[in-house]
Amino acid sequence: MRKRLIADRQPEAAQAPADWLRLDELTEVEISSEDVAHPIESALLAAAGKGWRASLPGRQTIRLIFAQPQRLRLISLRFVETSRQRTQEYLLRWSGDGGASFHDIVRQQWNFDPREASTQTENHQVDLAAVGVLELIITPDIADPQAIASLAEMRLA
Repeated sequence: MRKRLIADRQPEAAQAPADWLRLDELTEVEISSEDVAHPIESALLAAAGKGWRASLPGRQTIRLIFAQPQRLRLISLRFVETSRQRTQEYLLRWSGDGGASFHDIVRQQWNFDPREASTQTENHQVDLAAVGVLELIITPDIADPQAIASLAEMRLA
């Protein structure tokens, strides 16, 4: 008997690593807090590893400030929660005028359940010509202000 394992879903098309922006070369990063064991570089750089985690509970902001305005076509976010059930909300927005005004890209909620849905991956197709600032605001649990925010991965192309 011949058999083959198949996935329920088709794998998402992966973007070639050469297409991802080198955020370490193009941006300055502002963050509202950071766990020293999980620095922001861990979420923004391809080879870095275990992702970012806040050091303080509640809503957190990650702000990427580009040295030169960038054209963005894809924003990929991945969140992982393996220990507790919670409803997370995030807001992704951008500014073309140095942060004087912002335009929402998406506001989204996700219900994490370690037994059934522990990973949220979102690929936002955009066409933004001159992004000076990209901001991600994470509310880790809309019902628990003591929850800690985290981000496994953020990639831009």
